[in-house]
Parts: sequence; structure tokens; C-alpha cells
Amino acid sequence: MNILAIGAHFDDVELGCGGSLAKYAKQGHDVYVYVATDSGFTNYNKETIRSNETALAEARAAMKLIGVKEMICGKFNTLAVEFVDDLNVEILRIVEEKEIDLVFTHWTGDIHHDHLAVARASLHSCRHVPKLLMYRSNWYHSTLDFRGNFYIDITNCWELKKKAIQAHESEMARTGAKWISFFHNEAENAGQRIGVRYAEVYEVVKWLQL
Repeated sequence: MNILAIGAHFDDVELGCGGSLAKYAKQGHDVYVYVATDSGFTNYNKETIRSNETALAEARAAMKLIGVKEMICGKFNTLAVEFVDDLNVEILRIVEEKEIDLVFTHWTGDIHHDHLAVARASLHSCRHVPKLLMYRSNWYHSTLDFRGNFYIDITNCWELKKKAIQAHESEMARTGAKWISFFHNEAENAGQRIGVRYAEVYEVVKWLQL
């Protein structure tokens, strides 16, 4: 199976579906990751918080831990992604060239501007992919409810997910590693619902069983 995880920024797929990607990679599936932005950003004083170079280096380390076959990097600017044809075409080209069977992407209820644009582009460009799941990669409130209805047991891959998140050292330093504790709790709670130690939960867009 050819699997594509789509994220707006370096670290999104690690947070949202890193355990599942590691599990599929261990099983011998080909896992590809597309990240739309260069992922560096500044604060409101124009001070660099994370450079593009740092973001890319950390992402490469994370992808190696997960077992990703290829990471494909977009060139959109962080915090400026729009639902435009350039983004749609870029995703569609990957889907067709890699003959993708399963897509993981952002949830369409996410309030982060970049995440929402990428989610909409994914649904548009992956309309012929037979399986599509949406993930959450932050803890922000939304006016919509995330309808988590598809679970993947990541008990044997939680540590890989954790290490992949920790590979983003600049973000760990900025957030005080709060991402680890939050997503550990999320995985533990999801696992408890289905009777395993750790799980990731997704909202299904479609799942065609052949």
C-alpha cells in the first residue's frame, strides 16, 4: 500500500498520525509525507522563532525515525497558505505519481489557517483516493466537533512517535515539551476506548474496502 501523510508544517504529521505512519512503515508499506510550507516563522516583532533550515533538519530526523520513504517539501510560506490551485495541483501530482491508496490529512474543522487550507486542498485533490482519514495536530478549540470514529492501535509505536516529536528540538524548547504530554494523554485515552494501551483516532472521510 502507498500511503501519503499531508501536513501544513514540519511536525504536523508527527503529532497527528506519527504512530500510524510508523506502524505502516514497519509493516512494509511505502509511506510518503508532503509538507506544504518551509515551516520557519517569526513572531509579531519579526524575530525568528524557527528558521526554515532548522525546521527542515529537524523534520528529516523525525521522518527517519518514523520510517518514511520520501518527504516532499512544498515552498509555501508559513502562516500564508491558501486554498488555491497551486496547492491543489501539487498534492494531486503526488497522489498520481505515487499511486496513493491511503491519505492522512488535517481535519477540516481545524481553526489554524494553514491547517484548514491544506485540509480543503487534500479533500479536493484526493477525491479519487479510496481511503482518506483526517487527524488533529493541535489542541485548539473549534466551533466544530471532531468526530473521531476510526482508531489505529499504536501501542508498539508510541515511543517512535514520541521520539519523532522530540526530534523537533526547537519546538520542544519553545513549548516546554507540552506537546508530548498532551498527545500522550490523547493516545492513552483513545487506547482506553478500544481496549489497547495507545491509539490514534481519526475522522473518516472515506474508506473503500476492496
